[in-house]
Amino acid sequence: MSNATVTNATSSTTIRPDEAAHFGKLARDWWDPKGSSTMLHRLNPVRLGFIRDAIDLHWACDVESANPLAGKAVLDVGCGAGLLAEPLARLGGAVTGVDAAPENTAVAALHAEGADLDIRYTPGELGSLGLGHFDLVTSMEVIEHVADKQAFCFQLAAHLASGGLLVISTPNRTLASRALLVEGAEALGMVPRGTHHWDDFITPEELAELLEAAGLTVTQTRGIGFSPLKGLQLGEDMSLNYILTARHR
Repeated sequence: MSNATVTNATSSTTIRPDEAAHFGKLARDWWDPKGSSTMLHRLNPVRLGFIRDAIDLHWACDVESANPLAGKAVLDVGCGAGLLAEPLARLGGAVTGVDAAPENTAVAALHAEGADLDIRYTPGELGSLGLGHFDLVTSMEVIEHVADKQAFCFQLAAHLASGGLLVISTPNRTLASRALLVEGAEALGMVPRGTHHWDDFITPEELAELLEAAGLTVTQTRGIGFSPLKGLQLGEDMSLNYILTARHR
């Protein structure tokens, strides 16, 4: 791939204004565990468990350490109001959060200040912010909302430092996800209507190909499934949602 192609991909617009506006309207309710982001509050501990294990494995950390990200720069892309950024900061990371909706980053900054956490938040298009490189890049439930998935993957790769770790989670495009995550969850009020568009979901194989084109290699993929008895949990079933790690080739 030519340098011109890479430059065009990393500078392409990925933000959909209607998506940014949708999530911006939810900003003030984001930290309410019984509000519109209830499912994210339930999902967050599962994602954090995976991320912590991935950090320990990737950098051979002491699993008993409370600060495995000490001395590491962390970028959370599509950070919302900071549900993931704050725990990553508590793990010792120097965290930067980026989101398409300025309403989200404003609420995130206020919440971090109240929690006495030093997190840098900035709204805007990732490829145009000039943020540099990061040891850990995360993007949770974001790629299904972007305008250009390939350009988004190039932007993530461009911000990942040599030897760094990328973690992405997203819904899978299956009949099960359409029935449960879109038609079911939105109909029951568990997720705000208009949050998900099933046609924009991406399969693990498709995402791996996009990351490969961006110069990254997927190193681990786990499913995030639901059990009536145990709730959301990591496992082999990727029919609803999945989370993966990747690194530079």
